[in-house]
Amino acid sequence: MRVYVPTTVAGLRKLLADEALQPLSGTAFALTPALREAYTVGDDEELEYVAMTEAARASLRLLAIDLVQDPDTPARRAVVAADVDDVTLRPDLDAAVVRVAGPIPMRRLAAVHLDVEEAVEDVRQAATVIDAADLGDEDAELALGDAEDHDLAWYGLQELPFVLELEVPDGS
Repeated sequence: MRVYVPTTVAGLRKLLADEALQPLSGTAFALTPALREAYTVGDDEELEYVAMTEAARASLRLLAIDLVQDPDTPARRAVVAADVDDVTLRPDLDAAVVRVAGPIPMRRLAAVHLDVEEAVEDVRQAATVIDAADLGDEDAELALGDAEDHDLAWYGLQELPFVLELEVPDGS
C-alpha cells in the first residue's frame, strides 16, 4: 500500500543518516476504504492526493514542535511516499490514518514531497496557529489555508541529499 509519512526537514536528514524512515508513533496516511467512503467522487489519484494533503497537515504539526525547540528550524512541510505491506487501518483516528510497523527501509521509499522557498513564511505562520485553527479560530484557519495553498514539490529519493544541501541549508 502506498502511504504518506509526515516528517520535517530534520526528519529527512535523519532518514538519510539512518537509511530508514521511522514514522512518529507509526503514523502515516493512505487511500483507505474509509477515505474512499468519505468522498463520493474522485479517482484513486485524487484520493491519494487527499491522503498526501492530510500527511502535509500532520507535518505542519511536527514542524510546530520543532519551531518551539528551535525557532531557526527550516519551516517546510515534508511528506515521504512509501510502499509498505504491514499496514493497520485506523479509521477511529481519521479516514486516511494508518499505522505502519517499524521503520521503513530506504528501498521501500518512492518519493519526497517538500515545500519550496516561496512557501516558507506561510508555513511558518500556519505552524504557529495550527492548534487555534483546530479550535475554530477564523484567522488561524485562514493562515492554515494560506500554507495549504502551496503545493509540495516532488523529488526523487536520489535528489534528496542535493535538495537538502542546496535548497534547504540549515536554518532556512
